[in-house]
Amino acid sequence: MDFEYSPKVVELQRRMWEFMRRHVLPAEPRFAAEVAAHRAAGNPWQPTQVMEQLKQQARAAGLWNLFLPASEHGAGLSNLEYAPLCEIMGRSPLAPEACNCSAPDTGNMEVLDRYGSVEQQQRWLVPLLEGRIRSGFAMTEPAVASSDATNIQASIRRDGDEYVINARKWWTSGANDPRCKVLILMGKTAPDHADRHRRQSMILVPMDAPGLRVLRHLDVFGFDDAPHGHAEIDLHDVRVPASNMLLGEGRGFEIAQGRLGPGRIHHCMRVIGLAERALEDMCRRVVKRRAFGRTLAEQGVTRERIAESRMLIDQARWLVLSAADAMDRQGNKAARRQIAMIKVVAPAMACRVIDWAIQAHGGAGVSQDFGLAQAYAHARTLRLADGPDEVHRDQIARLELEPYLVEAESHGG
Repeated sequence: MDFEYSPKVVELQRRMWEFMRRHVLPAEPRFAAEVAAHRAAGNPWQPTQVMEQLKQQARAAGLWNLFLPASEHGAGLSNLEYAPLCEIMGRSPLAPEACNCSAPDTGNMEVLDRYGSVEQQQRWLVPLLEGRIRSGFAMTEPAVASSDATNIQASIRRDGDEYVINARKWWTSGANDPRCKVLILMGKTAPDHADRHRRQSMILVPMDAPGLRVLRHLDVFGFDDAPHGHAEIDLHDVRVPASNMLLGEGRGFEIAQGRLGPGRIHHCMRVIGLAERALEDMCRRVVKRRAFGRTLAEQGVTRERIAESRMLIDQARWLVLSAADAMDRQGNKAARRQIAMIKVVAPAMACRVIDWAIQAHGGAGVSQDFGLAQAYAHARTLRLADGPDEVHRDQIARLELEPYLVEAESHGG
């Protein structure tokens, strides 16, 4: 693996840093103020002028749709090339959307790019790539343990030239946002199929389809994440054209694996940037604050935490780059061990680093003034999103044990 970034990536990094310093970071307080004003007026679920301006600036800087490797619709970057850029964006909650590189849209665009029909791409992918609309991913359900996706109970039933959908979904990110125009929904088309991994399908559901209701928004540790947010939705006898089916009936798991691999590593790339910013905040804080006759930076426990943070961040970064390299060279399926490992390691690392940064800030660390509380909430949530730690650890262990089980069977036990 070559650890040197290409001249193309180095130039994109330079432009991304400039974009962050000149536009994104100064916009954070203005964005928060605009959302607060919308909330005070009774509706935080509306687009902000700040974000729309940032999108224009990102496009002008050539920092748009940087994901989508091996696609005519993206920037032509590999996963390994995209990783350092995604990390820089991850330092701010605004940057990914500003560059049209935020979840769940990136995953949904990858699905449409890879598996969508020409008609589906024209109707949904093109406006998503242009940033004119947003989308949601409806998989998790409140009534079942959705970490085992075979538990998903949403019904997708064929009726002539239409499918009829009945489902209750939650943690459908972005469904509160009026810009969200379409969902990719996972449900069962063949609930009695002998192969449990052929029971599920994915289908496109317009947000304005009759019978689809947004029931409520869901807070994350008290944060509503407006104007994006997360919603619980109900679908009662929702009818969509049969042409809205993605790839074909029974191929939901196949699509999910194609979608979740890149989505998982993108989360990990971003959260490394989040941890880097928390470490910087911690260092700035401890050199200025004094307690018991000396600065916090002079105290041993603080130095130990700073050293541990640097080592943890760098370890996670190299593991992310290794996983990205494996995805590029071997494909997402072959790289599933590395993807699972980084999905466990990166959020746990970020939780620890951000927690230490909170400690260094004292009471200010859990306030709204420094953004650390919201950063921690986000990092902690990633230990559940796209599969909980336990599922990924189990997969890692099974892959590690596989050759030994084969060896034991060949020797008769």
